Amino acid sequence: MLIYKLFRAAEYDALVAAGETAGAPVDLADGYVHFSTGDQVAVTAAKHFAGVGGLKLLAIDADALGDDLKWEVSRGGALFPHLYRKLRVADVVWVRDLPLQDGQHQFDGVTL
Repeated sequence: MLIYKLFRAAEYDALVAAGETAGAPVDLADGYVHFSTGDQVAVTAAKHFAGVGGLKLLAIDADALGDDLKWEVSRGGALFPHLYRKLRVADVVWVRDLPLQDGQHQFDGVTL
């Protein structure tokens, strides 16, 4: 199963440069890397990245993360995947630009 991480361009660039990251500021504050499922990621984008251009959508194989990935109750009582270690470039299956059009992130052409 693929899970998804949204990064601002500078956050993604830092991941690539260092080979790993503890995540975005919210991840650092919470002590784990936040992910979303395919059903959750558009709502996550709208809620936490409204109007933010230049986002990168990263797909990660949840099974490959092993026991470091925990499914925990979050927004609306839904289970969200949280990674309790650094995210590595090697964990990333694919990356796509997430264009912003009329204030909405466009997931067209991305199979979630």
